Amino acid sequence: QVQLVESGGGLVQPGGSLRLSCAASGRTFSNLAMGWFRQSPGKEREFVAAINWNGDIVYYSDSSKGRFIISRDNAKNTVYLQMNSLKPEDTAVYYCAAGRGPTPGIRDNLFGSWGQGTQVTVSS
Repeated sequence: QVQLVESGGGLVQPGGSLRLSCAASGRTFSNLAMGWFRQSPGKEREFVAAINWNGDIVYYSDSSKGRFIISRDNAKNTVYLQMNSLKPEDTAVYYCAAGRGPTPGIRDNLFGSWGQGTQVTVSS
């Protein structure tokens, strides 16, 4: 099992930036893909970004590409989501997830461990 705790959410203005962090505990972290998902009220949880075990392969949703950057520091057991040029449509609870193996995916059933989420609100 991997225990995950997200942090870094908050209120930002449109066009602003925010960096989310996901702190993981567990010896298997460095061998697993990691991902970020988000969920807004009344909507299904959706994929945001994913990264493979050593950080050399990344996936982004269409809405995230060009604005968000996913990265990881295995020595610190932490994965990050840098969010730039934020839009009101980005408002959601953001969840960190650990994959079931080293290769990233975009489906949530490929991830076996989830954090509790951190709220991101983009509003003027």
